[in-house]
Amino acid sequence: MSEPFRTRDFRPVEPSLRPRRLRQAARVVILAQDSILMLADTDPGIPGSRWWTTPGGGIDPGESPSEAAAREIFEETGRATDADELLGPVAIRSVVHGFSDQILAQREEFFILRLAQTFAPSQEGFTAEEQITLDGWGWLAVSELDGVTEPIWPANVRDLIELADRPEQWPLELGDIEESTLPVN
Repeated sequence: MSEPFRTRDFRPVEPSLRPRRLRQAARVVILAQDSILMLADTDPGIPGSRWWTTPGGGIDPGESPSEAAAREIFEETGRATDADELLGPVAIRSVVHGFSDQILAQREEFFILRLAQTFAPSQEGFTAEEQITLDGWGWLAVSELDGVTEPIWPANVRDLIELADRPEQWPLELGDIEESTLPVN
């Protein structure tokens, strides 16, 4: 059963009692100079947890997916982006994230933003939750993604990068996926 959005307190909950949130989301693969911008994310209820993820988040009421993607880029990186700068959606998936304090199920649309050069992201637009969970950022070389020791969400980010040059395949349906710090079942 779904529960309405609530402010998280990040205290671990018995796995079978974790509340479930449902939402629509937009995510962005930001590419520049053969690198991808990734955010380091954590689950405060699991000390030492850390993974890389693309910028993005929930779609607000009245927003289109591309508008939400542009807003999320600004909030999570400080870079102003117009929705018409984005390619896509290039892919769509349903994902379940099992965290120590909740289960987040969302339908995600992925967009791509190509830039001529990298930039230094800002954390000034982080939400209160992001200020707690996000642990930095990095421009990761696309050629070295397989050597990254921490998990990357989405795990198939390399496939998303390759979709940038294949608009005839947009939007690619990626199916149902689980990416969890604490498995859902």
